Amino acid sequence: MKFSVVITAGGSSARYGKNKLLEKINNKEVIVHSIEAFLPFKPAEIIVSASKDFAPVLKQLLKENNLPDIKVVLGGSTRQASVFNALKACDFKDIVAIHDAARPLVKKEDIEKCLKKTQETGAAIVGVRAVDTIKKTDENNKITQTPDRKTLWYVQTPQIFDYNLIMQAHKQFEGQGFSDDAGLVEAMGKAVYISEGSYSNIKITTKKDIYLAQMLYEA
Repeated sequence: MKFSVVITAGGSSARYGKNKLLEKINNKEVIVHSIEAFLPFKPAEIIVSASKDFAPVLKQLLKENNLPDIKVVLGGSTRQASVFNALKACDFKDIVAIHDAARPLVKKEDIEKCLKKTQETGAAIVGVRAVDTIKKTDENNKITQTPDRKTLWYVQTPQIFDYNLIMQAHKQFEGQGFSDDAGLVEAMGKAVYISEGSYSNIKITTKKDIYLAQMLYEA
């Protein structure tokens, strides 16, 4: 099995105020943590999609952290476009894991479980069970439904797929602005499975998340 990894790092960090991927947790940049999480699996390749401005900074950072074999490709105007660019750059077309660079605390065992589930099913994503009651509303914010939270999950990454399956999905729905890759596969009518992960696999979005991530890392 040739296992490829795609790391998405093309976001603008607009809500954060500066490039959150360069913030440090335990004296190491967020994006370096995210990349290194996959190294124990000895992937055939790691591809990072980055913005035009961030790409040269990232290449230097990879060099400083002795990560010279990682391929950097330019991202697109949306997350979906950035992932598509990275998928097209893959040399090994068996299994591909797609992971947000802003999730630096993903656990080895959660990657391992999701990878195994993908080998069994063709498509699996890491997620955790919803702990809050979720309300659905109309355009006026009037509540129209309260779904049973036993059936609801908070979606995380990595999302791992058979390469041909996810590539077909990206080609079919190119330019349509899906928020995650599983949604593309679901839109084709194909099954995607949840692999239960950890609540510590947070996404760095605001400055308080860095403080939380540091505490989780130390714990």
